[in-house]
Amino acid sequence: MRFILIDRILELEKGHRLRAQKDVDPEEDYFRDHFPGFPVVPGVLLTEMMAQAAGKCLDSEGKARGRAMLANIRDAKFKQWVSPPATVDLEAEIRTNRDAFATAICRAAVDGREVASAELLFCFVPRKRFAADLRDDVLERYLKEREP
Repeated sequence: MRFILIDRILELEKGHRLRAQKDVDPEEDYFRDHFPGFPVVPGVLLTEMMAQAAGKCLDSEGKARGRAMLANIRDAKFKQWVSPPATVDLEAEIRTNRDAFATAICRAAVDGREVASAELLFCFVPRKRFAADLRDDVLERYLKEREP
């Protein structure tokens, strides 16, 4: 299963806020089991989409503190099922941004209706702990498209 749950970034204010999208394809692996005949995106994957959006916002700053990693889901609410095909609009607003941790308020919507929200806490893991060739293609593509 592909675990990159952001297809494109629409707007970015580094370290402050990000808008992104994920296209939910009916052929995604998890729909075979969740649930046959009634396919819905698992809540944990909606939460991960929101976390990836906030993480990209934090990582875009390029600070030496490391990569943002989800450490705690302080609050999560699921208001409506997301069934394929759908485009999930994601918003992440960074509320606290310190060297040791960050917090974000995130929302997921489909067709203008909020389907989930979460308050998330992030820690930072030194980049040397990851594979040397690890890249964030979605974030890099967005930043490259906006280079002067």
